[in-house]
Amino acid sequence: MLDVVWLIPALPLVGFLVILLFGRKLGDPASGYFATGMVAAAFVVTVGVFADLMSLDAEARTEQVQTLFSWVTVGGLKIDLAFLADPLSITMCLFVTGIGALIHLYAVGYMHGDSRFSKFFLYLNLFAFSMLMLVLGSNMLVTFLGWEGVGTCSYLLISFWHEKESAATAGKKAFVTNRVGDWGFMMAMFFAFWAVGSLDYLHINEAAGTLSGTTATAIALFAFIGACGKSAQLPLYLWLPDAMEGPTPVSALIHAATMVTAGVYLMCRISPVLEVSASYAGWIIAIVGVATALFAATVAVSQNDIKKVLAYSTVSQLGYMFLDVGSGAYVAAIFHMVTHAFFKALLFLGSGSVIHGMHHEQDMRRMGALRVLMPITFGTFIVGWLAIAGVPPFSGFWSKDDILLAAFDKSPILWVVGLVTALLTAFYMTRQVIMVFYGEARWHDAHEEHGAHGDLEPHESPWMMVVPLVVLAVLSFAGGFINLPFSEETEKLAVWLEPVVGVHHSDTAKLPLALVAIAMGLIGIAGAYAIYYFKKAKPVEPKILADAWGYDRAVSAFMGGPGRTAFEGVAWADSHIIDGAVTGTGSLVQGAAGQARKVQSGNLRNYAAAVGVGVVLLLIWFVVGRGIL
Repeated sequence: MLDVVWLIPALPLVGFLVILLFGRKLGDPASGYFATGMVAAAFVVTVGVFADLMSLDAEARTEQVQTLFSWVTVGGLKIDLAFLADPLSITMCLFVTGIGALIHLYAVGYMHGDSRFSKFFLYLNLFAFSMLMLVLGSNMLVTFLGWEGVGTCSYLLISFWHEKESAATAGKKAFVTNRVGDWGFMMAMFFAFWAVGSLDYLHINEAAGTLSGTTATAIALFAFIGACGKSAQLPLYLWLPDAMEGPTPVSALIHAATMVTAGVYLMCRISPVLEVSASYAGWIIAIVGVATALFAATVAVSQNDIKKVLAYSTVSQLGYMFLDVGSGAYVAAIFHMVTHAFFKALLFLGSGSVIHGMHHEQDMRRMGALRVLMPITFGTFIVGWLAIAGVPPFSGFWSKDDILLAAFDKSPILWVVGLVTALLTAFYMTRQVIMVFYGEARWHDAHEEHGAHGDLEPHESPWMMVVPLVVLAVLSFAGGFINLPFSEETEKLAVWLEPVVGVHHSDTAKLPLALVAIAMGLIGIAGAYAIYYFKKAKPVEPKILADAWGYDRAVSAFMGGPGRTAFEGVAWADSHIIDGAVTGTGSLVQGAAGQARKVQSGNLRNYAAAVGVGVVLLLIWFVVGRGIL
């Protein structure tokens, strides 16, 4: 199976091409099932490749490269279109294709009846292809190809309902913000090639020990800028909450299994370079990560849109992953990436089921008491809530515990901030569960907004939406068992990934820290129950938190005011000064040549006269100028 690694991205690409050519004829739901089948087939191939890798020894697993053809050859730069199948890339492929297939199936039900049904699945398959190219690329340029692909697809999917101005604006915001991150990625590539003479990951990581601390730090920090764009970290996080304007399956795909994990993957992929970089590179990554985690968690406590709560939660959880990357605990970061893919996909698809059952209502203040009318959605959502809240033995507890352990080893201050974030996470997720599924039914008074008439009578979702919820609920419960912290035999993910990223070893007592983390989660849950269920206190939801501390609004105001003026000034300088100097020089030469051309009449008598005049002038110079007379 290692010889057919190329099939993993090729199958979604085939799906894209077939739907591009025949999507209208396939229609609804055939095009959706076909797209789902292509991603599911890629998952089957990935499982086969995984089994083959497992049969190899640890060292051989890191060197499986499949070269398709020579892509770029310029001077000393030689780049192949090649795939690297190792424990890290195949781990990524497993949840990208597995969860991606579930999201595709869910979307068949969610998008039923949409006038652009086949186009939606066209974009989804292209998105899956791009993400698989990103994680399988054996060099930074192939990764960048997929990196740009998911960026383009995010624009197409977020603004899928572009007739809404908010959706069109959100798509443009995602596209522009990610261009800033792209600049960082490109700079990392330039520095890597300058220092190593190659963009191949195996060469870069092998040569990492020969790099100076300054060079390694430059590569690491520029790559981190790229990661901040893709994985929505401060200050570039602001595109991700607005990504909610796309259909809910898009939110699940972007937030759980694909695009936002790309930045964490990139940093783990070049982890040997991070290890060589100056110590403050790790500190910068860890501080930005934990600051983002806390910032987003404070914003989530005051959101009323069911998807916005989950969007800021994603930003916060990604911050946790970067906290681990900065702490050198790469396995813990990947572990949380995997469990987060399970429970966050579940929560987003669960919210989509609620939205579908509520006739596209997203305001939690107009929900309530849905647990009876939507029992399967309720039961699976509860599993996702317990997982993200860090309640044992659900998957999120084990991965979050690993994160806090690594943070404590890095700095007790980082650990404390991580604990506060964990408390807030449990609080706002409990708040969401209570507002949506408990309390009084507030949907009786919801009137026509999205084509529904009269009372919005909620209903359970169809089977193709419910089945993915059940599967993801099982994974959200049991997913943490792949890396239990009891012994080497139970830390299966760590053993699997160790040849690629190494393992963070801690001498800190795990049980006391775990008990503190559990206590903080339970305090957050109890606090939310006291306020929103038992009504023991009035909710405190400051407007500044609902407004994301005014950051997004401040950036928009700057870009629309002084920023726009500055950009217009730069454009004027470019067109009038820079272009003016170039075009002015050309015009001057052209004008001088035009005047000189006038003496070239082609008339022989004129040329003879000119020669005669020249002879006379030479005689005068010899006679007068040389003092002969």
